[in-house]
Amino acid sequence: MATIRLTREFSFEMAHALEGYDGLCRHIHGHSYKLFVTVSGTPCDNPDDPKYGMVMDFGELKAIVNRLIVDPHDHALVVRLTPENAPLLEQVRDKWKRVYTVDYQPTCEQMIARWAPQIAAELPAGVRLAELTLYETAKSHATWRAEDNPL
Repeated sequence: MATIRLTREFSFEMAHALEGYDGLCRHIHGHSYKLFVTVSGTPCDNPDDPKYGMVMDFGELKAIVNRLIVDPHDHALVVRLTPENAPLLEQVRDKWKRVYTVDYQPTCEQMIARWAPQIAAELPAGVRLAELTLYETAKSHATWRAEDNPL
């Protein structure tokens, strides 16, 4: 049976700042992100299985990605934690709860590189993560591919 790829689109609003960056993106700013998650596998060939003919139930993929990525990041501020910004970020977090500090620069590239293993670990047996594409703007995106990044 043929291997098939499925893609599900997600969207969320998130702000970030690129700490130490030498351009305007060092300031807090937001984006309307679009995340495309592509999985691959062989469709179920058991006619008695409720998932007959499916690689994966789109609803199950939606639940996984919403729980791991969309729900925690939607309407949040994500900033790299440094010794210089730690006191300020603690104050900001006290007022606005959806402020997350990370140990990496929260660029499209870095976020999808970290999200890929998280999503892959939650997929059902026989289904693998093939690709993540994250649009930061309508004209700018980053893509992670399993063929380039063995998990």
